[in-house]
Amino acid sequence: MVPIFTYRDERKLFAIIATIIVVALVALVQIEFARSGKSSPISGLIGAVSTYMLAGASFVGNGLRNLTSGIGSAPHLYAENAALRERVRRLEATNASLTETVARYPDEAALDRLRAARPGGIAASVVGYDPENVLRIVTIDKGSLAHVRTDDGVISGAGVVGRVIDVGPLSSRVLLVTEVTSRLPAVVQRGRWWAIAVGTHARIKLQFVSQDAKLKIGDRVVTGEGRSFHAGELIGRISRLVPAAAGALDQTAIVEPAVQIGRLHDVVVVPK
Repeated sequence: MVPIFTYRDERKLFAIIATIIVVALVALVQIEFARSGKSSPISGLIGAVSTYMLAGASFVGNGLRNLTSGIGSAPHLYAENAALRERVRRLEATNASLTETVARYPDEAALDRLRAARPGGIAASVVGYDPENVLRIVTIDKGSLAHVRTDDGVISGAGVVGRVIDVGPLSSRVLLVTEVTSRLPAVVQRGRWWAIAVGTHARIKLQFVSQDAKLKIGDRVVTGEGRSFHAGELIGRISRLVPAAAGALDQTAIVEPAVQIGRLHDVVVVPK
């Protein structure tokens, strides 16, 4: 004969019976606690599990809603971010322009005063330096078409720059007052003592000053009337006195140039 129940059917039957027993026990426990007026631990466990399940469902739901909202507003946020980046770029450009304007203002104000005092002067800008720095020469952006000529003096708002040594149609080369081959007639303003201003590459040496001159640190040195300059243009101030040799008929001093060559930009060419 073929058995009616298989082994698998027996396991199912045992599982059903065990489930019925567990449910019955839970029911008895619940009834017992209900009669005594106390809260069943099983009820507390079921409530806690239900609470956590509800909280988890709420969290997932909120996350899905936020994700959906973020995806929907992404194009707007991208456009707004791009607009903000463009605004920051424009503000940075404006700030850089204003910073440059403020930095240039003192020099430009001095140059405007210089132009007013030299109505025949030719305004120019420095556009190049000697790349090998063998000669202290700069190039300006004005030449013969602007009526610049050889030996014209060149000044800035601070004082003497040098003199023109080479002229092209659109540009000219200027020998700086600090170049060792530069020679200018000079006058110590206090006392009107004559001298020759000779470049030393970095500063200026005042030579052939009379031993009778009582030179002092800080004395102003200006141009004398000469081939390139009228009298009175500021060359610089005496920064050091050089002790004279015994029996010397003249004395020497070192002059700090009035013009800071390293930051030279705008100049005025003074025709002869």
